[in-house]
Amino acid sequence: MSALQALVEQYLAGPKQLRAGVAGMSREQLLARPITGKWSTLEVVAHLADFEPILADRMKRVIAEDKPTLVGADEQKFTANLFYHDRDVQEELTIIEATRSQLARILRKLPDAALQRVGNHTERGPRTLEQLLKGAIDHLPHHLKFVTEKRAALGLK
Repeated sequence: MSALQALVEQYLAGPKQLRAGVAGMSREQLLARPITGKWSTLEVVAHLADFEPILADRMKRVIAEDKPTLVGADEQKFTANLFYHDRDVQEELTIIEATRSQLARILRKLPDAALQRVGNHTERGPRTLEQLLKGAIDHLPHHLKFVTEKRAALGLK
């Protein structure tokens, strides 16, 4: 298996882990903030659903364009202004899954050399496709640990 194909498999595994992490939670549990100063589980999932298309767009532009500008996004402003507690967790999970499924089909067609294509992030500077893909892979588990903390604080397994 090529390096890119191995990364694609990791990329596709994330949504299943997230879906399992929120399985069985009631609406009240999804909205609860059992850890002071931290987002609710629904806010975590909505954040991931909002940023998944952004991350995919960055990768698509690096694939399709020569050294594109990749614009940053403020997660705090998204959380404050995009009505996260009015969202449906299943719809958010579906957005994440569909976004990753579509991009994985594109990534599977590329040679490993495409991992070295570069875009210029407005906040982080030059980023290769490999860095962007690994960042997207790591984004879900990074936030899943916070969901796990919330489940424990709510007395859920």
